[in-house]
Amino acid sequence: MIVRRGTQEADIRPARPDDLAACAEVWQAALSDYLVRLGQTEPLGDIGAVTTLYGHLRSTDPDTFLVATRPDDAAPGGERVVGFVVALVRGGLWFLSMLFVLPEEQGMGLGRTLLERVLPRTGTTRARMTATDSAQPISNALYSRYGMVPRVPLLHLLGDVRRPDRLSPLPGGIVVTPFDEIVGRAPDGSGHRELAASVGRIDAAVAGFEHPDDHRYLRLGGRQGYLYVGAGGEHLGYGYTSAAGRVGPVAVHDAALVAPVLGHLLQAVTPRGAFAAWVAGSAGGAVQQLLAAGLRLESFPILLCWDEPLIDLRRYLPISPGLL
Repeated sequence: MIVRRGTQEADIRPARPDDLAACAEVWQAALSDYLVRLGQTEPLGDIGAVTTLYGHLRSTDPDTFLVATRPDDAAPGGERVVGFVVALVRGGLWFLSMLFVLPEEQGMGLGRTLLERVLPRTGTTRARMTATDSAQPISNALYSRYGMVPRVPLLHLLGDVRRPDRLSPLPGGIVVTPFDEIVGRAPDGSGHRELAASVGRIDAAVAGFEHPDDHRYLRLGGRQGYLYVGAGGEHLGYGYTSAAGRVGPVAVHDAALVAPVLGHLLQAVTPRGAFAAWVAGSAGGAVQQLLAAGLRLESFPILLCWDEPLIDLRRYLPISPGLL
């Protein structure tokens, strides 16, 4: 598909592996541009980590990871990536993960065109959802016109646990089992299948969709998962933490368990730096606990937007704004 801008043409096509680093650069340029205009610190960003994430998104949803390019004789292959979009399908959920356009390309309809190329067809039953910065009213209005109206803030909490006594303990009788222990019990591969089935059932009940490929990505990236089992053997939920300090996702059947599970995850590892977690405002008790323990709110809230509810955000903490 061709999108015109003056005498130039932008071509929209599926992303290739060699486009991913350029997409990360577009992300960084677009983010830096509006944050600097707001008087915020320009983000340095970890291009390597972002590129790795894009590789995962492209592996799971190659048909809805699109790039917009313009002719550029100085660029490799004679074209330059000027924007990109990524939409993910997870069961009954369609999730707009990324939509970024270079600052000099904004305001001319390229972002809208990219969005419309990946929107689900009219008449599908999938819920549509995205996460957008609260400091971006133009983007928020665009998504709202397609039904994805801002509903709940997603808060980024960051810092050290300076007051561990403020973390809620797990209720008595709950057994915490590391994912690696479940997998290691059966070297024939049945441990992997047992774990995937257990986590999938929890996800289906709490989030409304299963996403085994995302769980695999998390574990390969170093996150440590834990299964929480009740005294009667019932699977109550799961949660992830990591030596890098990344906490989440968390999914539990009972919203009252979110804070105690977070309390366990924040004490299960000693991170190399600060802890970081994304928590929806609807999980207010968890937010209060993390603030009381010493973490702080970081930057503007993200807005979770949807056209119809699917995920119970009182019982589910997402991976990040770009990967639920």
